[in-house]
Amino acid sequence: MDKNRTEGMKHEVKGAMKEAAGKLTGNHAKQAAGNIEKNAGKVQKEVGKAADQMRDRDRHH
Repeated sequence: MDKNRTEGMKHEVKGAMKEAAGKLTGNHAKQAAGNIEKNAGKVQKEVGKAADQMRDRDRHH
């Protein structure tokens, strides 16, 4: 599994937790930062998924 995939998942979870904490406490800056980190993690995870697919495709050809 590509490192970007696992790191992206960590950032996605961490960002979601930060976003939820910001919502609960009314801290809009923390909520926004969490949302940004969550979405960046999603993108990073997709990059890793694409890299895995490319490697798998190359191995089968």
